[in-house]
Amino acid sequence: MSEQKKKNYCVDCGGAQVNHKLVYISIWLSNKIEPWTNWMGRWIPEDKLEWIGPILIKILTILHFGNVTTALNDKDSLRTKVLWEEAVKRGIAMKEFHLFGIGNDIFISKFKGEMRFFDVLPRTKDYNPKGLEWMDNKNEMKKHFAKEGIKVAAGGIASSKKEALKIFNSINKPVITKPNLGSRSRHTTTHISTEEELIKAYKLAHQLSPWVMIEEELTGYVHRGTVIGGKLIAVLRREPAYVIGDGVHNVRELIDLENKNPLRAGPIFHQLALDDEAIKELTHWGKNADTIPKDKEIVTLGQKTSRAVGGGLTDMTDVVHPDNKEMLEKIGKVLNDPHIGVDFIMDDVSISWKDQPKCGVIECNSAPFIDLHHFPLVGKSHNVAAALWDIIYPESKI
Repeated sequence: MSEQKKKNYCVDCGGAQVNHKLVYISIWLSNKIEPWTNWMGRWIPEDKLEWIGPILIKILTILHFGNVTTALNDKDSLRTKVLWEEAVKRGIAMKEFHLFGIGNDIFISKFKGEMRFFDVLPRTKDYNPKGLEWMDNKNEMKKHFAKEGIKVAAGGIASSKKEALKIFNSINKPVITKPNLGSRSRHTTTHISTEEELIKAYKLAHQLSPWVMIEEELTGYVHRGTVIGGKLIAVLRREPAYVIGDGVHNVRELIDLENKNPLRAGPIFHQLALDDEAIKELTHWGKNADTIPKDKEIVTLGQKTSRAVGGGLTDMTDVVHPDNKEMLEKIGKVLNDPHIGVDFIMDDVSISWKDQPKCGVIECNSAPFIDLHHFPLVGKSHNVAAALWDIIYPESKI
């Protein structure tokens, strides 16, 4: 890593680096502009955007404010890659617009004369946009789900230290703090038990968002369930960096052994590190680098589940308890959206959520990384891109 990169690198953003000020301002502006965009949405129906979007792209291209590509490029995400490759298999034509030649994720697709203009992932023409108004907002999501009997963590959002302390003192400890919008584990702090720790964590999350979520820390793994067209397609266990004990090697040695796993050579999964985050996590559980874990004991090295910081993905689709499947599909009905990524914390997805008192839904994603299911570290792959195109262009089914 160059000296310049080291200087600008934020350990709290981990593998998803962003400009703090730009993110903060964009979240603030989004909150102020949202009432106006919702109002405009009532006057500009979705079907009108289908032809306005392509015309706008054509104008911007003529004015040299952007360009259109008809093939994948190196800057496209894995999410775009799996979506585009599945489209090609089905004979769906794809175009991507790049604003000022650099911006990605604006697409036009066409199949048998039917066109879709979309941002990131396509939605069906008849979808109800109401769910999108609050899906990505953790606090609003919490309110809606609580009314529907969907289990969520106790807590709320704060825009000041005083509000943060009030919430902190009203819920069970330990707690977790994170930006109310976005995140991808950026500036998230876990295992908070004291007011001093809370203030420090609040300031950290506040660097990215004017509003900070403070909630009871649930126990178990973060899982991702992806619901397409109201049906649960796949579930992953999103593990933080971890090692599995063998009763012989210490934590440091187990890290070295796991880093020899060829799947951790990149570009999808990355090496484990014995860094400050790992040491903090080990200390929390009364361990250190020289501890020799028991055979088959799982030892976590942090709480962030990003693949870029050593996180792993294990497919759990085939063992999901019927109650948990019903809960996830109920979320699909409540949001009434064609595709949803649901993040929830649970010890074991093969056991009903009703029998796990410290589980709950923590957030939803309107533009889920469907590629997670295509490339697990452990278990089988699920073609979520195919399930999505099935509801967008039913006649394209292979």
